[in-house]
Amino acid sequence: MIKVISAEPQQNYSLYIRLSNGREGSFNVTPYLDKGIFTELKNLSYFNQVRVAFGGVVWPNNQDFSADTIEFELIGK
Repeated sequence: MIKVISAEPQQNYSLYIRLSNGREGSFNVTPYLDKGIFTELKNLSYFNQVRVAFGGVVWPNNQDFSADTIEFELIGK
């Protein structure tokens, strides 16, 4: 099972991700910003509170992305 090892917020609502399978790159959150609970991520200070948990990434108010979603959309290595 693939897990997110680290997630670093970047400009333009993207995260620099490192996965347990060795892949790393950018995950663009922009397509999700107008959808349901993800609208809160438009606040950059809130967006920057991302952390790794449960194998994926989460924010304080329970927005999350699984490692599978991230890997599928990862741009990079």
